Amino acid sequence: MLNPLGINCLRNFPVYGNLSWGARTLFGADVRASDWKYIPVRRLALFLEESLFRGTKWVVFEPNDMALWERVKRTLNAFLVRQWRDGALFGATPQEAFYVKCDSETNPAEVIDAGQLVVEIGLAPVKPAEFVIVRIQQKVAQQ
Repeated sequence: MLNPLGINCLRNFPVYGNLSWGARTLFGADVRASDWKYIPVRRLALFLEESLFRGTKWVVFEPNDMALWERVKRTLNAFLVRQWRDGALFGATPQEAFYVKCDSETNPAEVIDAGQLVVEIGLAPVKPAEFVIVRIQQKVAQQ
């Protein structure tokens, strides 16, 4: 009853003792329908944000043109493909798991003149299975 409200309850297990039972953030209530419902999804987003920020610090020394945009896309795609292969992103292919957009649409003249580089990244994070349901069925041997 408390799980849909986004409450991670404390439960006592004989072998393990007291454990926090759940993986929801403060935005975890079902009625909020937040993308940040689960702790692992939020942690993944924070990890990716920081990694991408650190991994692109070199761009401040480069001219903001099409060649830079292509290098940025290659760099970020390579990193995100690794994350997808490691199982952090959902999708049968990298194209289903993420996209990286860095072009003249995200970087019009006024953005370039302001000394900025804008990269748009879309992700499909793997969401945790809060409850794993196993169905076991025993069948009578047929002859």
